[in-house]
Amino acid sequence: MPTNVTPEYKKAEEAYRQARDPGDRLDCLRELLRTIPKHKGTEHLQADLKTRIKQLSEEMAGPKTGGRRSGPTHVVRPEGAAQLCLVGPPNAGKSSLHTRLTGSHSGIGPYPYTTHLPVPGMLPYEDVHFQLVDLPPVSADFMEPWLVTALQHGDGALLVVDISDPECLEQVPTILERLSEKKVFLTTDWQGLEAAVPVEQGEADDPFSLHLPTVLIANKSDLDPDPGEVEILEELLGLRFPTLTMSAKTGDGLDELGPFLFRALEIVRVYTKTPGKPADNDKPFTVRRGGTVLDVARLVHEDIARGLKFARMWGVDVFDGQQVGQDHLVSDRDIVELHL
Repeated sequence: MPTNVTPEYKKAEEAYRQARDPGDRLDCLRELLRTIPKHKGTEHLQADLKTRIKQLSEEMAGPKTGGRRSGPTHVVRPEGAAQLCLVGPPNAGKSSLHTRLTGSHSGIGPYPYTTHLPVPGMLPYEDVHFQLVDLPPVSADFMEPWLVTALQHGDGALLVVDISDPECLEQVPTILERLSEKKVFLTTDWQGLEAAVPVEQGEADDPFSLHLPTVLIANKSDLDPDPGEVEILEELLGLRFPTLTMSAKTGDGLDELGPFLFRALEIVRVYTKTPGKPADNDKPFTVRRGGTVLDVARLVHEDIARGLKFARMWGVDVFDGQQVGQDHLVSDRDIVELHL
């Protein structure tokens, strides 16, 4: 980070770290470029910001309708309670898992690199959905140049390996190394789990480094019935990711992913109602633990958030109909009635 930065720059940098929507990230990048100190020591960072702004602008624009075409877009707008990206080596079964978990039409084949573009799909869990994005494989020989852009909007990663393939001992370190070269770090730092490896200070200070909490998915368990194989793999690799064992072929273990993500991401469901009418209990708004009434109002509509005066709430930590302010913390399954 450049020295002698303004409070505006620091604010924009923090906003960029928190942003997940592509449009919000683009706004933050432009604000960073506007507020960065203009001197020789920041010339490299200024050029980096301009490149990122150009790339993200083109990604958001998508294919052109006439003239020179820019090709397909690689930005998947986040939907649902959170966006999780599937990464892994060739033929680990990512696409098969994605299809079984979401009902998507991700390309599946007995040969590597059948996935060429991001494929989104929705994983249902109770009354919420998680967006799973299937991405092309990563190997020592090749990684799609746009893959890092697709990861930028994710809330976490699913590192899928073929537990029956001895080569996964070499594949996993290769993936971690290829991603780290692009300032993408797969971490154990899930909000709702106790065990976590702290991020190195230098990495944490870089606003463009991406830290994705990761769960190791040991796929194809039907081909390797030894339950201790996963522990051996973790020990040999020195990994401490939380691990789920699955089989896309038999369906074993698939139902564990939804509860894990709900707990690890600390998802909070909030239902809304209008005065004099029952709550809408079918489609909750979702925030993370620590979210407020104002955060819920922003999800409903920005105009409502701007005009919010107070809210009435029903839930475990309030009495029925209690009036609360914008900064009141919400809990899972709260009902909120917003008043302008």
